[in-house]
Amino acid sequence: MSDQEILVVQSKVKNYIKAKSGMNTSGAVANRLSEIVREMCDRAVANANSDGRKTVMDRDLPGVGM
Repeated sequence: MSDQEILVVQSKVKNYIKAKSGMNTSGAVANRLSEIVREMCDRAVANANSDGRKTVMDRDLPGVGM
């Protein structure tokens, strides 16, 4: 898996934004969201590791359950 791979479903994001606001969505949004998802996943992995677990849980995600 490449660090540049899109991790979000672009059509779903575009449809959501269109339905919510009537706005169009730039193609760059999926790239940025993927970067954010990667950063969150990296933090979650680190949190699970620091707890001695091999399973990433929702509580490991930044901002969840805080």
